[in-house]
Amino acid sequence: MRRPHLRRLTLVLLASVSIAACGKREAKAPAAAPEAAAPAAPVAPTAEEIAAESQRLGAWFDAKYEEELDFSPIHRTFLGDKKDYDKIDDLSEAGEDAQLAWRKATVDELKAGFDRAKLSPEAQTSYDLWIYQYDQAAKADAFRRQQYVFTQMQGPQAFLPQFLIAFHKVESGADMEAYIARIAGVARGIDQLLDRAKAGAAEGVRPPLFAYEGVIEQARAIITGAPFAGTGDSPIWADVNSEIDTLLKDGKIDATKAEELRNGARNALVEKIGPSYQALADWFEADKANADKIATGVWKLPRGREFYQERLAATTTTDMTAAEVHQLGLDEVARIRGEMESIKEKVGFKGSLEDFFKFVREDKQFYFPNTDEGRAAYIKAADEKLAFIKGKLPEYFGLLPKAGLVVKRVEAFREQPGAAQHYFAGTPDGSRPGVYYAHLSDMNAMPIPQLEVIAYHEGNPGHHMQISIAQELTGVPKFRTQADFTAYSEGWGLYSELLAKEMGAYADPYSDFGRLTTEIWRAIRLVVDTGVHDKEWTEEQAVAYFMANSPAAEGQIRSEVRRYIVWPGQATGYKIGMLKILELRTKAQEALGDKFDIRGFHDAVLGGGALPLGILERRIDEWIASKKAA
Repeated sequence: MRRPHLRRLTLVLLASVSIAACGKREAKAPAAAPEAAAPAAPVAPTAEEIAAESQRLGAWFDAKYEEELDFSPIHRTFLGDKKDYDKIDDLSEAGEDAQLAWRKATVDELKAGFDRAKLSPEAQTSYDLWIYQYDQAAKADAFRRQQYVFTQMQGPQAFLPQFLIAFHKVESGADMEAYIARIAGVARGIDQLLDRAKAGAAEGVRPPLFAYEGVIEQARAIITGAPFAGTGDSPIWADVNSEIDTLLKDGKIDATKAEELRNGARNALVEKIGPSYQALADWFEADKANADKIATGVWKLPRGREFYQERLAATTTTDMTAAEVHQLGLDEVARIRGEMESIKEKVGFKGSLEDFFKFVREDKQFYFPNTDEGRAAYIKAADEKLAFIKGKLPEYFGLLPKAGLVVKRVEAFREQPGAAQHYFAGTPDGSRPGVYYAHLSDMNAMPIPQLEVIAYHEGNPGHHMQISIAQELTGVPKFRTQADFTAYSEGWGLYSELLAKEMGAYADPYSDFGRLTTEIWRAIRLVVDTGVHDKEWTEEQAVAYFMANSPAAEGQIRSEVRRYIVWPGQATGYKIGMLKILELRTKAQEALGDKFDIRGFHDAVLGGGALPLGILERRIDEWIASKKAA
């Protein structure tokens, strides 16, 4: 295994020598040069100075983080903060410019105002992380026009309505008025993003045809039904009526106020959302002829290969090249196939591994019925697996999440057959639980052998645990409780799948095969993502490779490949992050011997929030040193 590493900056120190010119003078023997005085050794800061400087820096970070949150009312709402509750982020390029300029100014202020040498190790990590985040944002900004703005995969056309419906909490008439104001804000945001999509298209940046079709379908779903044309209620209007009815029932508003709010929401939908979403659907419909019918990667875009390398670096937090990532994927696929062969033999299957893939992919025993009863059974089974693992957590963790966790079906207007399950964090105060969302529109794309492992990845000990613990941290600045690095967070999610086996999960060998199915899935991602974006594979080539090395359902596989095509680099973080965490665990076990404690290791990994992999390694090295000294 190649060990990922961060790009190291080499510092070259130049000594300058001053030469004084001498005037004409009588020649004589040169005087002996006086010995240069030895430079004074730097005075190490005292413990009191370190504590004071670290405390001052922490207060500075918290003040700056409040300023940063002013750029994103949406993120404030995710945190349960109702400041700017009637607003939506500025999603224009000008808005992005303003935020980047602000961040650069804070980095300049940080470097000028604080002495890193006088900080505690934890404060030094915060110092480094603030600068790292700016550096990453600046590098990404250079490729802003290469990014696909609207796609079928978690595009803003679906996310913004979901934000209103699922995350804007309505507890009063004033909250409902803010909701209505935000309806207009969503429309403005869609207009701004459409301008950005048009600017990208003018430079030759377009997602493939399937993304166009997904955007059009999702946009039209938002404006179908009352108060627009069509039968039934549109998604936002249905939620508006539900929220107003609840306020009326609870006595928080009267009938007159309820009618006023309903009229206001209706007007905002018809006059704002309707035209914006119609314009979005119309433009994508008109531009479809310019989209590639044969989908491939971003290598074809202006500066596409540079863009892809930037995306790999941002996702993996390493300097691995596309070729190195591709080879790592091939090596991991080969290794995991060997483990799959062992399970095939264990269950007594006669035939090749490819035959076993076909059996697991197609046999009806591995699927719930494609009915509402089948969907309910899937959620019930996921709840049961999560309840089992929750009881085992104290044996492996000292830090435990306080926030609750629920399993839900994805809302109908954004549900996609075979699409990846995902997690949305709860609020730091626990008032809103974390949510594990499952796409259940097609139960034939949801194999039962993979149910258990996906529940652990999205829930405990995976994303819910990692993100909840980060949000609940009190010993670090607030910005670190919300930091996010794909290689860390998704690496932890994949590591937690394997950890669950150590905790006693996957008693059924087919469930353990499901675990290997998801692990090889992440190894395949390394091959396919780089194949598509660097080696110029088409969608069909990527699907064929995936099918040859995984028993996943074809619907799942095609949805996954399309995700990689429109979201370059993102899928590579999982396996690279997992391998780094496993490497650090082995390093700690070998260094500490009998002093190694799995609970302490996990707390060290999770106790600092999300980190780039290089900084995470430094943190674990410090933890190892502290345990050796104990």
